[in-house]
Amino acid sequence: MAVETREYRASARFQHVSPQKARLVLDLIKGRGVQEALDTAAFTKKRIAPVIHKLLSSAIDNAKYVAGEQGIDLDVDNLYVKQALANDGPRMKRIRPAPMGRAYRYQRRLTHIVVSVAERNGGTSHLVTKVEEPEPAPKATKAIKGGVAKPSAKKAAPAEEKKPAAKTAAKKSAHETTHKKTAAKKKAE
Repeated sequence: MAVETREYRASARFQHVSPQKARLVLDLIKGRGVQEALDTAAFTKKRIAPVIHKLLSSAIDNAKYVAGEQGIDLDVDNLYVKQALANDGPRMKRIRPAPMGRAYRYQRRLTHIVVSVAERNGGTSHLVTKVEEPEPAPKATKAIKGGVAKPSAKKAAPAEEKKPAAKTAAKKSAHETTHKKTAAKKKAE
């Protein structure tokens, strides 16, 4: 059985701000409770923030009005920002004078902003009541060429300890004989 949730909207059209700049503020309030969203919009230092604050207040007032008209029991404290959109409006094409009699074209962007609020289902179901212990992380794996991961092996000992003593002794004797031969040549000269 699907529970129907009512959504209450407010929109501000043809706002003189680019959609990208409006989305910076709208992303701050998406999914938050209406009181927290109002506080966030009130204290955000962007030029469009007062417009979004007013728009959010309008959406809350629309929810109160529609609930009163239709006889719906609405808990305003349980409302949250369900959707916050900034869509492109028409662009105003303008020309700026440029050197040597030329003209540069630029566009003034307009935005249509839509904010909708809805009531959370189940009241406080979104609150965490029980803290669970995190599961231990799996052991480190090493990726191989075939795509199958194998556990990484630790190195048993450093490379210096693995050298056999016979090779080291052989290198020393070879070095000594070479040194003796060069010393003998120098004496002969």
